[in-house]
Amino acid sequence: MRGWSERVTRRLRTEGRDLIELVLLPGLAAVLPWGLCFALFKRIARWQWLYGVQCREALAQALQRDCCDDADAWLAERRLVTLLDHADHYLLRTRSVAWIERHVQVHGQWEPGGRAALLWTFHWGTGMWALRHARAHGLKAPMVLAAPRGPACVGGGVFGIYERDSMRSVDLALGEPVIFVPGGMAEVRGALACGQQVVVVMDVPQDQVAVTRVTPLLNVPVSVPAVLPQLAVDQSLPVTVFYMGVDIRTGFRTLHIAPLGVHTDPKVLTDTAFAHLDHLLRTAPAAWHLWAQAPRFFVARD
Repeated sequence: MRGWSERVTRRLRTEGRDLIELVLLPGLAAVLPWGLCFALFKRIARWQWLYGVQCREALAQALQRDCCDDADAWLAERRLVTLLDHADHYLLRTRSVAWIERHVQVHGQWEPGGRAALLWTFHWGTGMWALRHARAHGLKAPMVLAAPRGPACVGGGVFGIYERDSMRSVDLALGEPVIFVPGGMAEVRGALACGQQVVVVMDVPQDQVAVTRVTPLLNVPVSVPAVLPQLAVDQSLPVTVFYMGVDIRTGFRTLHIAPLGVHTDPKVLTDTAFAHLDHLLRTAPAAWHLWAQAPRFFVARD
């Protein structure tokens, strides 16, 4: 009886924490003016318990790789970026594309739509409005995402419901259904054959992909996905790297769009693309969402 009671208590604590961190706090973005909301978020990001376990694990990994000078400032920025990333799910549902004109500065431009292309990004910053911007500029681009796995993702708890609903926001942002992997390469090839663009998050742990290629990152060799760079070369597909950061003082977003063109060497293409992630990890490391998974990511696999 005591064991059952402890399990129920742990479950209630988990659901309560998820409700606060994934719904109630970031959901304020749906009902408050953005300037007021961001000012409130900056204060909330000082709460040390917010996203506590994830942030502490992330900080430990960043410290090991010399990507943190001030632990307190790093954690505050990390909590704020995480909160904003969740808030964008609610902002997208309650704001029109005009929100971009008021709150996003754009550097670079998308390649014209109408032909097959690959759009690559990273688990860094706050990317939802970058997807909406791409759609507003005429790109027809489904996004490749990992299929939800495990009881927390597919169950009826707060996290599972939020995870599925946020993927629905990706559908809405791009106007195209998500392509789930593993098992989605046929859909990727089909979209490209129809002249669509395909959005892919390229920085995934090496144990999640079958074929890898080594590229330098933070001065160490790291294994990264090799299939899509090879596909881009084989089919002469133009590649564009994009990512969206946030000014933690003002809440203003900056979208960077970097067309890489068509490459003939998959290694050169890979190195060129991941040089952008290398720059981001050196200049704004707290905004990288995969720090807690760094031991799986910083591996040079033969």
